[in-house]
Amino acid sequence: MTATPFGEIPGTSPLAPDYPTARARFLAGSAAAGAAVEHHRIDGTGPSGEDLVVDVAVLGPGDAPNRVFVVSGTHGIEGFAGSLCQSRWLEGLVAGDGSAIPVPDEVAVVLMHAHNPHGFAWWRRVNEDNIDLNRNYLAGTERPVNEGYDALAEVLAPPSLDPDVLQALDARLVAYAAEHGLAAVQAAVSSGQYDHPDGIFYGGRGPARSHEVMIDVLDRHLAGAERVVVLDLHTGLGAWGDVEIICGAATPDDETERVRTWWGDHPIGIQETGESVSALVRGEWLTAARDRLAPSEATVVALEWGTVDLIQVLQALRADNWLHGHGDPTGPGAGVIKSAIRAAFADEDPAWADRVDACFRDVLTRTFGALSD
Repeated sequence: MTATPFGEIPGTSPLAPDYPTARARFLAGSAAAGAAVEHHRIDGTGPSGEDLVVDVAVLGPGDAPNRVFVVSGTHGIEGFAGSLCQSRWLEGLVAGDGSAIPVPDEVAVVLMHAHNPHGFAWWRRVNEDNIDLNRNYLAGTERPVNEGYDALAEVLAPPSLDPDVLQALDARLVAYAAEHGLAAVQAAVSSGQYDHPDGIFYGGRGPARSHEVMIDVLDRHLAGAERVVVLDLHTGLGAWGDVEIICGAATPDDETERVRTWWGDHPIGIQETGESVSALVRGEWLTAARDRLAPSEATVVALEWGTVDLIQVLQALRADNWLHGHGDPTGPGAGVIKSAIRAAFADEDPAWADRVDACFRDVLTRTFGALSD
């Protein structure tokens, strides 16, 4: 077993036990590969007092006409899998053996490690302000109303984890589902909400620090390219170890066609039509990135790997929200809750991690091939 700030995990897990270990491996791999690396500090510290940093590594010429942007940790704890993919790829470059996926000529690769380092370090999906970064990228000042979430706010962010309290709240959730349908429940819960700062899937009232860092990175390292491919690595939705490549809100038809052509051997999810494991999300950063990168040809997708069932994911998120809002995240009772949320987003089974990494490598190989045509 390996000790972490929140208890022990199996020593056989290929995933890093904690954020500092994952970050150190990424930085070592970046240095060995000869990448230019920059560091963007986020306020606060991790559970062991460590700095929280968005690290960016760039391989290839800054004026390359084609650029690939790989992002881990948009949802914090989901970064354990994304970090593994990034670090293994870097290490393969250095090893120069059969594991290497070399960067083609006229392609530059930008890696962002831990879009949300606070959530990565504290084993949370949200950032230091309880903001879901993938709901934080709204254009303008108007914040959408989510009446479904309003109706379920207490159910989703309960004041107590007492079994009797949860049983009564769950009965309300079942009744809502019976009246409105499961799709409406998923939309109410996860599409994003902006009126309950202490709730889940909260999009914030303005740009988070990580949001500002992302815009800066997009402008300096990706804008101006002829073609840009963005791969945002996520976990927690879908069947165990399976991937869905998700086209987000308002994805243009020509971009969707590229996604199907390049990666169509994998399942393709279309949020706009409801053909996805994910609900249609408001304020997602991929949509903002596409707009920011215009007039470049941008192909932006999320890669989503499944873990446990949706109910277990929701229960883990609800308990973690309570822990940080009403409990003690470093107290003796935190371990059970943290173990549940890690299981929901970072499976310790080596077979799961290897499936994720193999899929990522396949997608990256196909991406390089498409950009080399």
